[in-house]
Amino acid sequence: MIEAVPFLPVTGKEMESLGWDSCDIILVTGDAYVDHPSFGAAVIGRYLESMGYKVGIIPQPDISSPEEFLRLGIPKLFVGITSGAMDSMVNHYTSLNRLRSNDAYSEGGKPGKRPDRALMRYVNLVQRTMPGVPIVIGGIEASLRRLSHYDYWSDKVRKSILLDTKANILVYGMGEKATGSIADALSSGRDISGIRGTAVYTSEKAFREMDLDNYIELPSHEEVSGNSDSFLGMTKILEREISPFSGSALVQKADSRAVIVYPPQYPLSTDEMDSVYELPYSREPHPIYTEEIPSFSMIQNSITVVRGCAGGCSFCALGLHQGKLISSRSRDSVLREVKTLTCKPYFRGTVTDLGGPTANLYGLGCTGGEILEKCRRYSCLYPDICENFRTDHSPYIELLDAVANISGVRNVFVSSGIRYDVALRDRSFIEKLVRDNVSGYLKIAPEHFDPDVLKLMRKPSPDLWRRFKVLFEDISQEAGKEQYIEPYILVAVPGCDMKQMQRAAAELRSQRMKPEKAQIFLPTPMTMATAMYLTGINPETGEEIYVARKPSLKKNQLASLPGHFRRKSTR
Repeated sequence: MIEAVPFLPVTGKEMESLGWDSCDIILVTGDAYVDHPSFGAAVIGRYLESMGYKVGIIPQPDISSPEEFLRLGIPKLFVGITSGAMDSMVNHYTSLNRLRSNDAYSEGGKPGKRPDRALMRYVNLVQRTMPGVPIVIGGIEASLRRLSHYDYWSDKVRKSILLDTKANILVYGMGEKATGSIADALSSGRDISGIRGTAVYTSEKAFREMDLDNYIELPSHEEVSGNSDSFLGMTKILEREISPFSGSALVQKADSRAVIVYPPQYPLSTDEMDSVYELPYSREPHPIYTEEIPSFSMIQNSITVVRGCAGGCSFCALGLHQGKLISSRSRDSVLREVKTLTCKPYFRGTVTDLGGPTANLYGLGCTGGEILEKCRRYSCLYPDICENFRTDHSPYIELLDAVANISGVRNVFVSSGIRYDVALRDRSFIEKLVRDNVSGYLKIAPEHFDPDVLKLMRKPSPDLWRRFKVLFEDISQEAGKEQYIEPYILVAVPGCDMKQMQRAAAELRSQRMKPEKAQIFLPTPMTMATAMYLTGINPETGEEIYVARKPSLKKNQLASLPGHFRRKSTR
């Protein structure tokens, strides 16, 4: 077993200082290298290191200099490639297809450190500079493009990115266990096919010889490219098979090849979550950087305590990537990380966020057993909260109190969003949150207020939002605190026309609320809302729906909101 290093090496000189003649694995990432558990390349790198592998990282290589990819030499096992924490096209372009002026995952927030379609560009250069070395692709860009998908930026249905890159294997979802299995297989000379949470491709001849009894064959790429019903049908199957407990392996033909997607990895147990988040991260950007990395500045005083999202909102990729099943860390593990955080020079006494994708789902989730093994629901919370979904917030309340009692901690805030329909099942949590854990503004995402639009979004009734808002305001007043809800609104989602957007605006005015941020819907690969955007069809009824496709129509919907001019977001 090798000893953990202060930072994974990013240059040949650093590698030599460690006494390494080569790396076992090299990770290429489109982000700056921050050795922190909120950054995917650091997590995968530290996880592989804990398995005994020598891992190096090449962050944001200059694609105009192929020799950049050789700075750590040739790895013994494989090169792992990710475009970063965001899809590179989302990172570069707004919902109106305008070029963004900054990149939060780059030093100084400067754009241009990664190319468009970074995953494809990086793979191509690695194939040129390291011929024959196995290539593993992963991260959000690979995960959501693992099968045929609608690409908003080219306005067409593209093949699996695995076929476009010709990488050896694709890892989807949160990739620690899958990547570790790939490393172990390659180090022992075993086949890498059949690993949960991965996809591979094969020839048409091999596909014809496959026994498909244990697979679901999706409509081919050619079918989904030219037929709306086929595209919607494929998307429904993807959602239905998302659970690792009940999901099947999928196979899809494209040209003379076929992509095989094995079932998702099982969610991390509490012990596994603890192990991943307590790896020896330095919790710092690599010393090569002299300027601020904005994304690190935003999360440096936050702690992740939960993974996964059970909401299943039609426009959100969280369930497709992290999974709908909730994984939570133990209280002791979280407390140990907070104690480590309090020793950092940048910590000033405030834990800015104790959460995750949806903070108050910590410690919640399915009761399990046979129910979980048979469940086909894409959402545990819509149209109603499943009777088998725990809603007792006492584990989270106890965690918030325990962190607040650590020496050096003055404030513990929840900033990563609250699922208010679940919170309403436990008034004691809302009272605790409002009295102790709001920094002044609480982020809530009603997304819309028109009932028909909310149904298409798979979001709770506006009546629940109103109940939560009244409770929040009443408890704040009782506590003598001036606090506000910061609502997030989604604009120009498929199925929303101008009249429905005006209804949402009227609701905000009636509640005397001006949203600080309004987001124009961006069709990202694989989500059901993106399928609706492409086809103009309601997947539940088969009826046509309105879709605002022209930039002018999207901007008109944004302009209808009160206070839209204060701080607009077109992400």
